[in-house]
Amino acid sequence: MRFYRRLYPPWAVLALAALAGGCAVGPDFQRPAPPAVERYTPDPLAEKTVSAPGHAGGAQAVIPERDIPGQWWELFHSEALNQLIARALESNPDLQAAEAALRAARENTLAGEGAYFPSVDAKLGTTRQRSGGENVPPMTYTLYNASVGVSYTLDVFGGVRRQVEALSAQEEYQRFQREGAYLTLTSNLVTAAVQEASLRGQVEATRQIVEFQARQLEVARRQFELGSIAKTDLLAQQTQLAQTRATLPPLEKQLAQKRNQLAVLAGRFPSEGAGVQFELADLKLPQELPLSLPSRLVEQRPDVRAQEALLHKASAEIGVATANMLPQITLSATYGSAALSGGQLFTGPAAVWSAGAALLQPLFRGGTLTHQRRAAVAVYEQAEAQYRGTVLKAFQEVADVLQALEWDAQALKSQKEAEEAAAASLELARKQFQVGAASVLALLNAERAYQQARIALVQAQATRHADTAALFQALGGGWWNRGEKTAAGASEQLEEEKQP
Repeated sequence: MRFYRRLYPPWAVLALAALAGGCAVGPDFQRPAPPAVERYTPDPLAEKTVSAPGHAGGAQAVIPERDIPGQWWELFHSEALNQLIARALESNPDLQAAEAALRAARENTLAGEGAYFPSVDAKLGTTRQRSGGENVPPMTYTLYNASVGVSYTLDVFGGVRRQVEALSAQEEYQRFQREGAYLTLTSNLVTAAVQEASLRGQVEATRQIVEFQARQLEVARRQFELGSIAKTDLLAQQTQLAQTRATLPPLEKQLAQKRNQLAVLAGRFPSEGAGVQFELADLKLPQELPLSLPSRLVEQRPDVRAQEALLHKASAEIGVATANMLPQITLSATYGSAALSGGQLFTGPAAVWSAGAALLQPLFRGGTLTHQRRAAVAVYEQAEAQYRGTVLKAFQEVADVLQALEWDAQALKSQKEAEEAAAASLELARKQFQVGAASVLALLNAERAYQQARIALVQAQATRHADTAALFQALGGGWWNRGEKTAAGASEQLEEEKQP
C-alpha cells in the first residue's frame, strides 16, 4: 500500500482526532479479497478417475463444495490409524509447544489491554535524615510517608488501541500456527502410516519372490545335475536370487526408520515403538473427496490465515508508529500523608495531595520517529507480498494434488495390468523351462519383470492413499469442524465469515 508512505501533519491529525472524539490514527485493516478464480486447474476436472481391480483401485470422485470433516483421517477406516493419531494429539511435543505459544499470545493481549485503565500505585516509605545550615542547629529526624498515585495517559490518537490490535493479531497468528501444527502432525502421521504399509508390502513381496526364486534354483540344480543345462545357466539363476535378496536390507532399513518416525510423531521414544502396524489392505481408499470453492480456500488454510494475521499486525504497527509522533496527554494525581512519626500518619494535618496534567509533543528525535514509521510501512508491504505468495502456493498445492489423483489412478491401472501380464509371463516361462522349451535367460527376464511389476504395484497403491491424504491437507484439514476448545474461537470466526 503505497499511500501509507504519506506522513500525516501533526496539526491535521490533531484536528481530526478532536473532531472524531479520539479515533485511532493509521490504516484500518481490511481483509484481502479472495482471488477471483473459478477453478484450481487449467482444465476442468473429470467427474471420476479411472478404476482398476484390486486394492486401492476404486474410482474417486471430487465433490465440489462438500465440507471437510474435522477428523478426515477416519475416512480411511483404519482403527490403528485412529488410535495412533489420538495418542499423538495428546503427546506430540510440537503440538504442545504450539498450544503454549497460543496461551502466551493470549496473555500478552490481555496484558496489553491493561493500558486502557489508569495505573494505581501505593507507596509506603520511611527516611532517616539529618539537616541543618548556617545559624541553624543540625537536626536529625525520621520522615514517614504513605501515598496512592494514579496516572492515566489519554489514548487520544489510538496508539494504545493499535498496540492492542497488534497483540490481538499476533494471538490470531499463533492460533493458526497451532492449527497448522495440528494439520501437519495428522497429515504426517497418515503419510508415514501409508509409507510404512507400502514398505511392509514391498518387503513381503520381495520375500515371496525370493522364495520363488529359491525353489526355482533347486529346479535348476537338478537340471544341471542331469546335464540338461549348462553351469553358466545355474550361476545366472544364483546371481538372480542373490540380487533379489540384496534388495531386502535397504527396504528393511527404510521400514525401521519409518517405524521410528511414527513413534516420535506419537510423542514416544523409538525404543517404545509406535504400538501399531499398518498394512495397505487395512486402509480403505475414500471414494468421494470434498473440494472447497477457490474463494473459500484462503479462509480454510491455516498458513494463509496465519499470514493474514501478520498482515493485520503490520497494519496496526503503522498506527502505533504514527501515534508516537503525536502529542500524548497524561493525567496524574497523588493523595497521601507525610509525618515525623508513624502515629501522625493519616491524620488531617499530615495529608498531602497533588494533581496535574502533562502534554508531551516530540519535537526533535533525530528522525527516529519518522524512520520508524517508514519501517512499519515497509514491514506491511513485506507482509502483503508474503501473503500473496502464500495464497499462490496454496492454490498450487491444491492443483498439484487434484492432477496427481487422476494420474495416480491411471498409473495404478497400468501397473495392475503390467503385474498381471508379468505374472502370466513368469508362469509360462517357468513351465517351459521345466520341460526344456525355454532358456534360462528367458526365465530370468520373466522373473525380473515380475519382481519390478509387483513392487511397482505396491508403490502405486500407496501413492493413491498418500495423495488422497495430501488433498485433505491442501484444503485446510477441516479445523473449523472440530469441537475442541483450542479450535473453537477460529471455528466461530469462520462460521461468522460464511454468513452473508
